[in-house]
Amino acid sequence: MKSRNFVQSLGYALNGLRYALRTERNMKIHACAAVLVLVASWWLRIETWQTLIVLVAIAFVVFAELMNTVVEHMVDLLTAQLHPHAKVAKDVAAGAVLVAAGFAVVAGVLVFAGPLWERMTFLLS
Repeated sequence: MKSRNFVQSLGYALNGLRYALRTERNMKIHACAAVLVLVASWWLRIETWQTLIVLVAIAFVVFAELMNTVVEHMVDLLTAQLHPHAKVAKDVAAGAVLVAAGFAVVAGVLVFAGPLWERMTFLLS
């Protein structure tokens, strides 16, 4: 299934994203969280460099979740048995998602704490 041109390659990539969003519960959770975070970024009017940090964190989590999905499907394709190496591969891939999500939470706290505090004190005063 070699790509003939950029448009076909883009189509395959979008198919992969659609598949992950349709079938992976955690990808749906991450997508909803990303939308909420982007709305909060707009509402709090965070600076451009802070928006970049937010976008990198979102991309990092989505990338990790996509790679986790790849590992899960490849392991399932290669073995139907509960092999110890299959478990390790899946656990390590899930660990990568945990690291990415942890980074995103820390980045979110650092980016949003100040602007959120300012907005809340303004609204409550």
